[in-house]
Amino acid sequence: MLSIDRHGIQVPLTVYKDDSGYKLLDGERRWRCAKKLNLKTIPVIIQDKPTELENLVIMYNIHALREQWDYFTIASKLERVIELYKVENGNPPNEVQLSELTGLTRGAIRRCQLLINLPDRFKRMILTELEKPKLQQKFTEDFFIEMEKSIKTIVKRIPSYNSKIDEIRDTLIDKFRRDKITAVTDFRQLSKIATALDSLDVQKGEAKKILDRVFDPTNGMGIREAYEQSVAFEYEERKYYKYVDNIDDFLVEVIDDDRISDLDDDLMKRLRELYNTIARILEQ
Repeated sequence: MLSIDRHGIQVPLTVYKDDSGYKLLDGERRWRCAKKLNLKTIPVIIQDKPTELENLVIMYNIHALREQWDYFTIASKLERVIELYKVENGNPPNEVQLSELTGLTRGAIRRCQLLINLPDRFKRMILTELEKPKLQQKFTEDFFIEMEKSIKTIVKRIPSYNSKIDEIRDTLIDKFRRDKITAVTDFRQLSKIATALDSLDVQKGEAKKILDRVFDPTNGMGIREAYEQSVAFEYEERKYYKYVDNIDDFLVEVIDDDRISDLDDDLMKRLRELYNTIARILEQ
């Protein structure tokens, strides 16, 4: 207000006119300041009356980035954008079209879609949480986004879980409430158990057995425990395979270029220690 009092309104408000008068599209705060300061005139840009879809798109491009809407608010408005676009164009917009309309990244749109597709009872949970102070929120949008991403990954690889999605959600929510699941990011380990079917040749029956324990409301197993007991070692093994591969490539290059004498003494010491460790493993 102080800036407007001294220098006036530098950025015009945006309005349109209908039968009842002028309607504000952008600049509510500037308008309120102008009224408090009893300004007689204010600069405005007059546009044609937008359709509801055009109005939502304007809101996205003006407000979403400026005010940092929470994901649930973005998702709620995005759902309406999709409905109106379908009415006007005959087909729902794809990710690229939505991104161009709203200015959201495709990753943000995917996260919003996960929230849009939630059953209403979970949407109500999010709304209840959003009314609390930030530090007191437990079942946040991030919780549901991470949970839904992991469930989607699992169902893609083990379709038999598709008919049990709601029960699985309820169990995961309850375990998170009781701190059996200790962090939102634990759900990424849940996804890793499922993707191990593709990347680590883990047997489907083995993965399903451990997931069944996580999804069992009477079983106290959390995600981290399930991950450690199932695929953690295999993922670590694959990681170190890459390290060994890099070391091997480096040493072959040193030998081929006849640069062994250029190696640092400390590195040579570590290589000898590594050689001795490998020898012990091979003797087993």
